[in-house]
Amino acid sequence: MQPETLTRPELTLTDRCDRCGAAAKVRAILPSGGELLFCNHHGRAHAEKLRESGVEVQGGE
Repeated sequence: MQPETLTRPELTLTDRCDRCGAAAKVRAILPSGGELLFCNHHGRAHAEKLRESGVEVQGGE
């Protein structure tokens, strides 16, 4: 039996940045399994520090 891979749903217009409430474009998946959502601005501002902490960052431009 193969283990199932959990996938997270695509971000939609209803997903909001946890910092400012703008449309979420970046998902940060925490090692604990939780997640944070960010707009592109806050995603760029925090991406380097998050990656240094072992967080998987998806999306953004």
